[in-house]
Amino acid sequence: MAGLLKDTRDLRVAIIGSGNWGSAVCKIIGNNVVQSEYFQDEVRMWVYEELIDGRKLTDIINQDHENVKYLPGIELPANVVAVPDLLETTAGADILVFVLPHQFVTGICQKLKGHLKEGACAISLIKGVDASHGGLKLVSSIIHDSLDNIDVSVLMGANIANEVARENFCEATIGARNEKNGQLYFELFHTKYFRITVTKDAATVEICGALKNIIAVAAGFCDGLNYGSNTKAAVIRIGMREMLNFAKQFYKGVEMATFLESCGVADVITTCFGGRNKRVSEEYAKRNGSKSIEELENEMLNGQKLQGPLAAKEVHVLLKEKGEEANFPLFTAVYRICYEGLPVQQLLAEI
Repeated sequence: MAGLLKDTRDLRVAIIGSGNWGSAVCKIIGNNVVQSEYFQDEVRMWVYEELIDGRKLTDIINQDHENVKYLPGIELPANVVAVPDLLETTAGADILVFVLPHQFVTGICQKLKGHLKEGACAISLIKGVDASHGGLKLVSSIIHDSLDNIDVSVLMGANIANEVARENFCEATIGARNEKNGQLYFELFHTKYFRITVTKDAATVEICGALKNIIAVAAGFCDGLNYGSNTKAAVIRIGMREMLNFAKQFYKGVEMATFLESCGVADVITTCFGGRNKRVSEEYAKRNGSKSIEELENEMLNGQKLQGPLAAKEVHVLLKEKGEEANFPLFTAVYRICYEGLPVQQLLAEI
């Protein structure tokens, strides 16, 4: 697919998703498009319609410029238009920004198929993998295969949404196999506080984004059991080793240097100390499993979704199929604790 960079100001951007991370990202995109020669000023954002105190969430975002449910207290750009209809959001769009829980991607793509502008490209900010397609597939591959081989890049990094929205300095990594599209996405996302690097090693960027959430669940268990910093650091190191080995074993062309970018080690650190996967798994351990992960997710996350337990489940499907469970003991232990009733206190014995 040819790159989309042009000299005219006519590229339309559509954001698919409007949760915590999607709303933080729309602030970046909305501010950047009006300062760039490449993009139309209006950015449409697909919003799953909800009623908040009797008002439609789309009306609140469009009138008050705030997502009061998923990113309260942050002003969103006025040129970001919330739209409840998916096809209306994406009509005529040149760039699709996917930023929603990965379990919804297949259904969204089915609705989009046959309705996209010719030559459109996509970038996925979704951290997860999927085992429902006969083998383990990256989210970018699902989008690519479902939407007639659309070019799909990825953006991953040490990015807690609320901190990004407050413009705290951080970094992110874009994996783009198409160099011109990589330049385009740099223009769309880079700011003084959100520093972007671009690499062609898109698969490794995305693998890191998916697997780090499993490590974060294990780190949260450590905190909930009061294991201390030494133990937590050891568990994180074991998890990172498994992440590296998994990437090398199941994907071609993995570049070790990519693990030192924001999508790799930095994202692991951030997620293991401050992300939602760590917080919920910590609470699970504190309560000694008296409430399920799903119950705590519903109780603690205000409609947001966890990715770590689901990623562990998806990865386990492949490991079991290949007979590799023993070579990835931390990934396997997280799966067994979350889904098979293994006592959380058994974590260290399993790894």
